[in-house]
Amino acid sequence: MSEAEKKLPFIPEQWSDAATSVSCSSLQPVVALVCGPKNSGKSTFSRNLVEVLLQRYKRVAYLDTDVGQPEFTAPGFLSLTVVDKSILESDWTVPCVKTPERCFFYGDVSSKRDPKAYLTYVYTLFDYYQLHFCKSSENKTQLPLVINTPGWVKGIGYYLLVDILRYVSPSHVVKINISAFNKNLPAGLFWLDGNEDETAHLIEIQSAYQDRYNQSLLIHKDAHLLRDMRIIAYFKQCIKGKEVNTIKELTHELASHTPYEVPISSLTINHLHCQIPSSEVYYSLNASIVGLAISNDVFEDLPSCVGLGKLLIYPLQSVKSRSNVG
Repeated sequence: MSEAEKKLPFIPEQWSDAATSVSCSSLQPVVALVCGPKNSGKSTFSRNLVEVLLQRYKRVAYLDTDVGQPEFTAPGFLSLTVVDKSILESDWTVPCVKTPERCFFYGDVSSKRDPKAYLTYVYTLFDYYQLHFCKSSENKTQLPLVINTPGWVKGIGYYLLVDILRYVSPSHVVKINISAFNKNLPAGLFWLDGNEDETAHLIEIQSAYQDRYNQSLLIHKDAHLLRDMRIIAYFKQCIKGKEVNTIKELTHELASHTPYEVPISSLTINHLHCQIPSSEVYYSLNASIVGLAISNDVFEDLPSCVGLGKLLIYPLQSVKSRSNVG
């Protein structure tokens, strides 16, 4: 067994069969959406599916709609990433950071803060995928797309998932169930109203984490700890040669960097999800981690985010950014 394989979580035969079914599909393009309740293994299955697809395709697109625990970015992002090599080179227990093809800074770890904006970002990223990666030609293969979704499948979270499914119309829907039936999504093509001609292939599988009574073992994750790990993994890209394992150590290392300095008049400041009195704007930004977007690079009127930065407000109307990782 290779070192990469040793780092893999347990992949049951049912999961392998599901991934193979998606990969070998004759439908083009392959658009596979993975859904299910929290802690059911959606991210693990999605990563495994990417690996299986890479055995047939040179590249695989990955649309991450989980703003709380994204796969390749820091928390608070919605992103479209193109994977062109195995992601097994990194430990599956450590966040894998990649530069997205396109991303938007949502600015929160839950879609409930602004469902309308959340859906707009998801739709725009999917449109971008269709525009740039779904054009079939003699020398260009349509890229398969894997869509990972949040585990919030009740209330508003359920209706957001239904809206995404109807907009995307995936070729395959992989629905992961757990033994607590009341927490699962409805059976069948639950996102349809019965009047639509849907060709999606629904694959239902059980969570990989089962006890001897065939009951799902929910892995209780510390969401705050996982988010801290992802932020550390993200900013470690600009810290070379030093071990950083905590937010405190990260803060110290970032503070030792020479900041970029720009006049505040050159920036457009936009607060997401809240309104700040003009007299309090600078106070709200000082020492905050913010999304950095390009205002002249607009796709459907939405500025594309190029990274995160930590802002420090100094006198003389200037802003110093401690870090900017693209």
